[in-house]
Amino acid sequence: MAKKDIPVAEKLKNLYDLQTVDSNLDEIQILKGELPMEVEDLEDEITGLETRIGNLENSVKKTEDNIAAHQNNIAEAEGLIERYKSQLNNVKNNREAEALEKELEYQGLEIQLSEKRIREERGNLEVKKGSLEKAVERVDGKKAELETKRVELEKIIEKTEKDEDKLRRKSERARKKIEERLLKSYDRIRGNYRNGLAVVQVERNSCGGCFNQIPPQIQLEINQRKKIIACEHCGRVVVDDFIMEVGKEPKEPKGA
Repeated sequence: MAKKDIPVAEKLKNLYDLQTVDSNLDEIQILKGELPMEVEDLEDEITGLETRIGNLENSVKKTEDNIAAHQNNIAEAEGLIERYKSQLNNVKNNREAEALEKELEYQGLEIQLSEKRIREERGNLEVKKGSLEKAVERVDGKKAELETKRVELEKIIEKTEKDEDKLRRKSERARKKIEERLLKSYDRIRGNYRNGLAVVQVERNSCGGCFNQIPPQIQLEINQRKKIIACEHCGRVVVDDFIMEVGKEPKEPKGA
């Protein structure tokens, strides 16, 4: 029998059966709570922090290299100064003396400039090392938090994994019994509500989803199961309390 030719009562039963299975799956997701998302967010945050730490480490190394380069400049300048001073003792004329004096002055300025650059770089280095230390502390804290949440999530998964796999297979089987048009409507309605309820029963003369009153005439039509009826307030499909009895053979009276 094609899915479209299935009696309405059976279609309703199949929809409610799928809803029951999916609601059980939803309960498992509620048990997990926000843990999967929190774990994912922490993993992303740690990745970002580790990238920042790498950049800071490279920056610290570059700053230290700059300081070393300026220190080498000072050492070279000091060496030149010693050489020029020695040469001053052997100058033959004023022109040579003036040239050496200018070189001495220039190397002295080079030393002053390098010393200034070293002070600046050391200030930057201190700031960068402080930022690096804080980033390392932060990533260590986030890793510890991630490990705690992973363990917690793994315990829940271990506890529910078999039931979840079983329910997912059951949901897939249930979906195969329902025509595509109804499945699309079912999925759309489920997506509209946080509790995932697309098919509900009548509860105390009200819709089991939004709890608005259902008129007696509509309740009668729901009980007759001749057409699929949606709540006029929330759009959920409404079924009667005995929908799951559809198709079951009535028990013979004892003694018959």
